[in-house]
Amino acid sequence: MLNRRHLRVKVLQSLYAFFQSDNSELTSGEKELLFSIEKVYELYLYQLLLLSELVFEEERIIEENLAKQLPAYEDLNPNRRFTENKFLRMIASNRKLHALCHGKKISWQNERELLRKLMLQIRKQGFYQEYLECSDESFNADTAFVFKLLYKSILPFEPLHSFYEEKSIYWLVDWELVNKMLIKTLKTAQEAGSEPELMDLYKDPSDKDFALGLFRQTIINHSEFNGIISAKTKNWDTERIAMMDMIIMQMAVTEILKFQEIPVKVSLNEYIELSKMYSTPKSRMFVNGVLDKLVEDFIRDEKISGHTAR
Repeated sequence: MLNRRHLRVKVLQSLYAFFQSDNSELTSGEKELLFSIEKVYELYLYQLLLLSELVFEEERIIEENLAKQLPAYEDLNPNRRFTENKFLRMIASNRKLHALCHGKKISWQNERELLRKLMLQIRKQGFYQEYLECSDESFNADTAFVFKLLYKSILPFEPLHSFYEEKSIYWLVDWELVNKMLIKTLKTAQEAGSEPELMDLYKDPSDKDFALGLFRQTIINHSEFNGIISAKTKNWDTERIAMMDMIIMQMAVTEILKFQEIPVKVSLNEYIELSKMYSTPKSRMFVNGVLDKLVEDFIRDEKISGHTAR
């Protein structure tokens, strides 16, 4: 699920928090990093489970309408197309999803009011009515509806954003990433015509060690690498360089010198991208220029080989 680019982002966020808090406890910083990574996966599971919970919420609404003292014709003859959606039913019956959610204590059981609001809003949408009336009952029609459900109702639903914001400080930051992973999971299942196969947290088992090592080595070598970077920014007041830029460059130097199995070109591209995403508009050129000079020095001083720099 999380590749190394995603993990670099989590390490950057954790380092920023670590240095901002003047924390000196490396172990506690590592625990916080791993916790923030685990929370990404929890949000992914919450979003998947939400899809199945909406099926059950619709069933409750149908049963309540049937129990009215003076039910209308529509109440007595409900359209069950939504509750019988083949794709949603596959998610609802996914044993791995429910086992993981049970183990992590993830549940929508105490959020019935939120589920009801969301389901009632969905019922008012034009695409929902079109789906109920559509004669195409194929698996593809059902999956196409689920994607509309996500894009048009679930992802823009502000009360859901508020709920997640209250549950975890990390989740609004991770919102876009998690939903990309969610959509990828659903598209893979759509193409296979089968039950969604849940992603693992780490794309590769070694990636957890990479994230921890990058975090740890950046902190351990902070003073030394800060000095190396400062020597290349003599025309700049170091204190006026954006803190995010300094951390990005320290991470880059750490990766180039301590993770030499990764081609330098790959590392440089990754950290230039990070500077574009998380720092100032001028950061890309600044970070790129400083790192290029440092790589030249590292090759000259034989700290890295010219081969690894390609």
